[in-house]
Amino acid sequence: MLERADDDFQSIFFELAGDLRLYMLMKLSSKPYRLSQLANDLHATMQESHRNVNRLIDSGLVKKTGESELLLTPYGKIIVSLIPNFNFPFIHKEYFQEHTVSNLPLKFIQRIGSLNNCEVVVGVMAVLQRWKTVYNNSRIYIKEIMSQVPIDLIETIAERINNNVKFSYIFPNDVVIPKGRNELLKKLGWANMIFRGMVERRLVDKVSIVIIFNENESCISFPTLKGEPDLNIMFYSKDESFHEWCEDFFSYEWTSAKQFDESKLSPEI
Repeated sequence: MLERADDDFQSIFFELAGDLRLYMLMKLSSKPYRLSQLANDLHATMQESHRNVNRLIDSGLVKKTGESELLLTPYGKIIVSLIPNFNFPFIHKEYFQEHTVSNLPLKFIQRIGSLNNCEVVVGVMAVLQRWKTVYNNSRIYIKEIMSQVPIDLIETIAERINNNVKFSYIFPNDVVIPKGRNELLKKLGWANMIFRGMVERRLVDKVSIVIIFNENESCISFPTLKGEPDLNIMFYSKDESFHEWCEDFFSYEWTSAKQFDESKLSPEI
C-alpha cells in the first residue's frame, strides 16, 4: 500500500512536469473549458490537447462533464493551489542559493507562494529609497521588523506619525544604534509619541528577516546563509496575498516579543 502511495505521489510531479498540462491546469483553475477552447487559448493542436487532457483525467486531476466541459476535480483544485509555493523559490532560485528560510516557521514556508507577485529591488540605496516611499505612502499605519535603526528615515517616520499614522516596530536586542539617534528622537518628541500610543515597540532576541509595510505596500528581505539580515536586495509588492503574509509574520513575531527596554539596547556607534 505504501509503495502504491509513493508511485501515485511521484506521478503527480510527472504530470506537472509537462508544460502544456501545467498550463491546462492553470487555465482550468479559473473556469471550465471545452477542449477546443483550451487548445485554441494555448495555441496547441487538438491532437496534443486531447492526449494531454486524457492524461490529466486519468490522473484524477481533471474530469469531463456531461456537457463535454473540462474542469478540475476537488483533488485537482488542491494540487493546483499548491503550485505557487513551488513557483516563488523556483523563479528566485539564484537568490535562495545565497539566502535562507531555515529560521522561518514551517507554516510560513508552506505559504511562500503568497510572495509570488513582487518586484525585486537591488542595491542599498534603492532599498532605502523604497522604504522611504512606503513610509511616505502610509495613511493608517507602518509596521516593521528591523535589524538596525535607519536614522536617515526617522524624520520621515515622525512626519507620518504627526499625521496620525501609527508606527509599530520590532528591534533585536543587538540592534545597531547609529550615533545621534537619541538626540534626534528627543528633538522630534518621540517620548510623547509613545505616550500618546502612536508608537509601539518590542524587542526580540534576534532579527534575520527584515519586513516593512503599510496598509497597501510591503517589503521583505531574507537573511544570508549565515543568518544575517541582507539589506542589499529585497522583495516589494502591493499584492494583497504578499501583504497578508507579511502582516501574519509580523503578528507572529510581535506576540512572542518582549516589552521594549531602552536600557538594554547597545550604545550608539
